[in-house]
Amino acid sequence: MSFFDSDVTARIEHYLDLAAKRQELIVSNMANVDTPGYHTRDLDFETELRRASDETNPAPEPEVVEVEGLMQRPDGNNVNMDREGLLLAKTQLQFSIGAQMLKHQYQQLLDAIKEGNPTS
Repeated sequence: MSFFDSDVTARIEHYLDLAAKRQELIVSNMANVDTPGYHTRDLDFETELRRASDETNPAPEPEVVEVEGLMQRPDGNNVNMDREGLLLAKTQLQFSIGAQMLKHQYQQLLDAIKEGNPTS
């Protein structure tokens, strides 16, 4: 198993994929704030991370669901821009953390290469 195929790297990549998918859903919700009948969609980030850890199904598609319990306007739309804005900020932070973890993984590889090369 190479560094690039390591379990840690794969998990970080999946973490980043989930964060990107959630960000995509949030932006879609925000874009549809004025669409009559549109219902907010999301994924449960923590549940999806646990599900991805299942060795029998290492890279499942995240389950996207309509969010229950949100106030619905007379036109049937239930997008709450305050909720979406907070989730977007949280998701951007999660993605940033994942990117930093991946950067650390690559830095470890670079450090190992430099240690093995006396001219560096």
